[in-house]
Amino acid sequence: MERKQTKMRRRSHAWLLILAGLFLTALLLLLGVKQILKERTGNPVYREQEAGTEAEEELEAEKEDISRPILQINTEEGADTAGPGGRNPEEQAMDGEASGSRSVKLLFGGDIYLSDHVLNAWQRGGGLEGILDDGFRQEIGQADIFMANQEFPFSNRGTPETDKQFTFRLPEDKVSVLQAIGPDIVALANNHALDYGEEALLDTCRVLDSAGIFHVGAGEDLDAAKKLEVIEAGGKKFGFLAASRVFPKGYWAAGEEHAGMLTAYDSTVLLEEIKKAKEICDFLTVYVHWGIEKSTKPESYQRTLGQQYIDAGADLVIGSHPHVLQGIEYYKGKPIVYSLGNFIFGSSIPKTMLLSVTVPPEGEPSLSMLPGTSSAGYTRTLTDEGERQAFYQYMEEISFDIAVDKDGTVIQTHSP
Repeated sequence: MERKQTKMRRRSHAWLLILAGLFLTALLLLLGVKQILKERTGNPVYREQEAGTEAEEELEAEKEDISRPILQINTEEGADTAGPGGRNPEEQAMDGEASGSRSVKLLFGGDIYLSDHVLNAWQRGGGLEGILDDGFRQEIGQADIFMANQEFPFSNRGTPETDKQFTFRLPEDKVSVLQAIGPDIVALANNHALDYGEEALLDTCRVLDSAGIFHVGAGEDLDAAKKLEVIEAGGKKFGFLAASRVFPKGYWAAGEEHAGMLTAYDSTVLLEEIKKAKEICDFLTVYVHWGIEKSTKPESYQRTLGQQYIDAGADLVIGSHPHVLQGIEYYKGKPIVYSLGNFIFGSSIPKTMLLSVTVPPEGEPSLSMLPGTSSAGYTRTLTDEGERQAFYQYMEEISFDIAVDKDGTVIQTHSP
């Protein structure tokens, strides 16, 4: 029994020695680590090396960040790379090109009136998307110069013309809607420019000037009404004139000392201005308000005047007023477009289009159509192939000696 107790006491002493050894070992390890840390953090050389390593890591991170593109553009085939206004990066880069080594795209629309139908559609759709579809917005955005007929004044003043069934006027702040649509220049020579008198016409010119939209055909006096507007693009000078052969009262014609528009009832002044303009411009467009409302056939005087304008030096004649499309005719190899109808107007436009005129560095311009329709103030392109081909066939039928191919390109079918 005594031997057993002695053996157990020896084992207890052994375990105590083992535990004491482990405790001392752990204590020594802790003291060693503490000393190492103290030496490192207290050593200035070590601190500088450590800071240098951190700085190098930060610099590498910055290099990686700088190398990342700020704007990533999907350039895969079929991807939409269009920027603001529908222009892709290559087209935007060409905007500032001063040489004549590229073609210039002119775009023309018919009558624009921001009616209640249009403004309601604008409100419902949250802006431009409510009144124009993507197809038309893209076409306008890709044009170098877009022109249309503004069929109303911007003004908060004036009184409506007496004995006139329809008088139009928009508050001045609605010019933001026209800006969004995107015309670079508008014709003001029409039968609604003076619906609210000379004051409203002068307000219109001022508002358009402030909005950066050029205007032709009307102004504070005859000099302003007949003034040529020149816009440079692709190294060429493009000139624009406008006149009207439709207005209700004789005093709507601009005079030496009163506001109004350039008349086409007597084309003497207009023809002289065309001749002078041709000496300045590489390409001259005359936009004229004429014809009979709702008639798809041009009057004989329209054809006569159109030819006179070209003989005087016009390269292109564009017509408006009938509120419907009229045909196209070539005279001496130059196009006369008798009416582009309504583009953005009232509740319903069964047939409309934008006319694209591409002017190459050398040679004759080419014409193409972008057909559309409008309902409840919303104007859209025709996306159905059958509808487009029917539209082209219709334009062939109401025109003079032209054909329209499957892509909407206008082809002259007889030599001048």
